[in-house]
Amino acid sequence: MIKEAIYKLINHKDLTYEESLAVMGEMMDGTATQAQMGGFLTALRMQGETIDEITAFATVMREKGVKLHPERDVMEIVGTGGDEVGTFNISTTSAFVVAAAGIPVAKHGNRSISSRSGAADVLENLGAKMNLTAEQNETVLKKTDMCFMFAPVYHSSMRYAAPVRKELGVRTVFNILGPLSNPAAAKMQLLGVYDKDLAPALAQVLSNLGVTRGVAVCGDDGLDEITLTGKTYVNEIRNGEIISYTITPEQFGLKSCDLSELIGGTPKENAEITRRILTGEETGPKRDVILMNAGMSLYLGIDGITLAEGIEKAKEMIDSGKAYAKLQEFVKATQEA
Repeated sequence: MIKEAIYKLINHKDLTYEESLAVMGEMMDGTATQAQMGGFLTALRMQGETIDEITAFATVMREKGVKLHPERDVMEIVGTGGDEVGTFNISTTSAFVVAAAGIPVAKHGNRSISSRSGAADVLENLGAKMNLTAEQNETVLKKTDMCFMFAPVYHSSMRYAAPVRKELGVRTVFNILGPLSNPAAAKMQLLGVYDKDLAPALAQVLSNLGVTRGVAVCGDDGLDEITLTGKTYVNEIRNGEIISYTITPEQFGLKSCDLSELIGGTPKENAEITRRILTGEETGPKRDVILMNAGMSLYLGIDGITLAEGIEKAKEMIDSGKAYAKLQEFVKATQEA
């Protein structure tokens, strides 16, 4: 099927949902060759992915992956990567603020693919153990309202595509699929997207995949997070509909900044930025961008609050020391799992 799919794409035709299921199946079970996968991923990137294609690919990944069975609905906070900006790990840092407020966060991620520092790289530098099984992570989640599912453990069938992704070195549909393939089937999600034109489609994909409270966001600067440099485009799933609007830091009493003020570094440097934000030592733009992202996640996770109240709640979690305590509790639980 993959050969026929490549032919369709280079002739500027989209794949159907069923064709997409079949092609993804071939890439996941190793029947597609490396050359075929490289050709397919490149052609798809040039044609642009449709809602049906992305929904089908994510459905196959979820079916073939190891599953986590949390006792409560969980939140996922994740960016697609591929924004080529090099910020510190905003969604990873935000996760501890959200978990501190009692919203269970089941984060799913990897080492760096298209950035200098992936979520796994940073969490490891903070002392967390990575390769936890589903059973171990269920225990950690129950104890701490937080877990990190290291993608290679949960999506071993991704191993066929991994070398192709690395060798291509450009953003592919897999950048989008990781954040859509949460092994705990998160019902709440803040999804950061590198392209504002793709974000409404990905909000629809989230809804197709069973997310009931979610947003797909993109900064006007191309950041795959809620940005602090100006406008963020928000596409919110509300009662099954997608509602689109924009927000700015000034609406919530925060100041806009220059993108350079949000830049991170190595995993070790980014781990230190995360620690300093959660302890309250770091003030200014890096803290404020966490307030925006964690605040939006809390708005999604707590019934009946506004985004402004979510941001206030995020401040409270950091200033009370609860967010940093959550980080320590999580690291300890992963070591003991």
